[in-house]
Amino acid sequence: MEKKTKIKQMPDKDPNDAKAPSEQRLTVGLISAAFFGSLGSSFLYGYNLSVVNAPATYIKTFYNKTWMSRYNEPIGDETVTLLWSITVSIFAIGGLVGALMVSLLIKVLGRKGSLLANNVLALTAALLLALGEMAGSFEMLIIGRFIIGMDSGVSLSVLPMYLGEISPRQVRGLIGQFHAIFICLGVFTGQVLGLPEIFGQESRWNFLFAFLAVPALLQLCVLPFLPESPRFLLIERRDEARAERAFQVFLGRKDVSRELEEVHAESRTQNTQRPASVLELFRKRAVRWQLITVIVVMSCYQLCGLNAIWYYTNGIFEDAGFKKSLIPYITLSTGGIETLAAIVSGLVIEKVGRRPLLIFGFSAMAVCFSLLTVFLNFQDRFSWMPYLSFVSILALIASFCSGPGGIPFVLTGELFEQTNRPAAFMIAGTVNWLSNFAVGLLFPFIQEALQTFAFLLFVVVCVAGAVYLFIILPETKNRTFMEISQSFAKINRVSDQTPDTEMQGALECTGHLPPDTHAANGVKYACVEMESSF
Repeated sequence: MEKKTKIKQMPDKDPNDAKAPSEQRLTVGLISAAFFGSLGSSFLYGYNLSVVNAPATYIKTFYNKTWMSRYNEPIGDETVTLLWSITVSIFAIGGLVGALMVSLLIKVLGRKGSLLANNVLALTAALLLALGEMAGSFEMLIIGRFIIGMDSGVSLSVLPMYLGEISPRQVRGLIGQFHAIFICLGVFTGQVLGLPEIFGQESRWNFLFAFLAVPALLQLCVLPFLPESPRFLLIERRDEARAERAFQVFLGRKDVSRELEEVHAESRTQNTQRPASVLELFRKRAVRWQLITVIVVMSCYQLCGLNAIWYYTNGIFEDAGFKKSLIPYITLSTGGIETLAAIVSGLVIEKVGRRPLLIFGFSAMAVCFSLLTVFLNFQDRFSWMPYLSFVSILALIASFCSGPGGIPFVLTGELFEQTNRPAAFMIAGTVNWLSNFAVGLLFPFIQEALQTFAFLLFVVVCVAGAVYLFIILPETKNRTFMEISQSFAKINRVSDQTPDTEMQGALECTGHLPPDTHAANGVKYACVEMESSF
């Protein structure tokens, strides 16, 4: 029989006397989990976005040599283009497959266990991609790209979930932005290693893919010694001892009774619930607008046009008068701006908030795309116009990374409670990869039909995303998962969105419920002085 918690009645207390939330410091355990978790996950995703650009010519040459050795005739232009397109685009198909595996993986292996198991995919892909030339098999490269896509599909869902659940609410946005920062670092690293002086040569391009094993091995060396998500351990595994140790590592203090009680209270409200499936989540009225918000934000994340901008970058640099031999070095500025903007966003997210950064990012992108369209159309008339196009591209990248580049993943973890979160990430991942594939497939045709005016489609997407977020999305910074869920109660038209009495008392102790809620049923609760970090 479950032991009931005794709650002592207290006289009314002025809400102004409530203790202000203490500032949560960053701990070694928390930083280590964010750093090494992101290194073997987000970093690899970003790296694979850029790594195929530098060796493209050499890989096509390898395809031709392999074809000649097999069939004693040169490969046709259409065939080599097809093989190259498959090599590039199959990454997104692998990502979709990986995203669809997430719900099952985390149910069996947990959050940290899924990240560790995912490294098997990364190491397998590294071997296939690095040894494909030696084996004379372009099929190995294609399969390797598919497998590393699966790795990215898993990590882009599991890592934000893990970081969101281990982070105290005061720094949840900052820790979540490690994901975006390492994606940008991965892109930048791929650009640097692809330079001719390093691995961007015909005799060395396979080392670019062998490098995939390094972040995976580093994660395998460190992450096993860090705890699993304490919320997962307590709510889904019912392992209080391990959950307590996990809280102690991530919070950096011995007494974590308040955090344990809060998660216990949430667990008691969900005792009759099992993890929701994707179909069940679509049918739940209580999370309808959270789900719509995630779908909209994830769609805008891919459809806002940043991936398509790379189609024009080299052409703009050439028109600006830069030598072709210098363009790879100038392109590094885009990776540098990406990384810098992501770092700045991580530093200000807990002060500014998620909502303003997202709205600003999409709005600024709409302005930049509009200016870029004008500059590109006048590029042939004025010799200095390409330089303005270049500045617009840098501003566009900075705008994306200031909010839309990382916050959608943070939001997905924040908008849903424990039993709904796995299915939510599975849906978000599916939308992300389908949108990614759609841009890669359709944009060349759109560009051919509309030329530079193709960017006006992205203006529409960015404006629509900003308007939707302005109207619908509440601010989530420094709020508990229960509070965030309750903030959608009105728009979801759900009247019973408040927690039960036991949960209410626990949340009041942490100072998370408003004063009028504290007095529900005429009862006041005795609370300890310490405030919950979660």
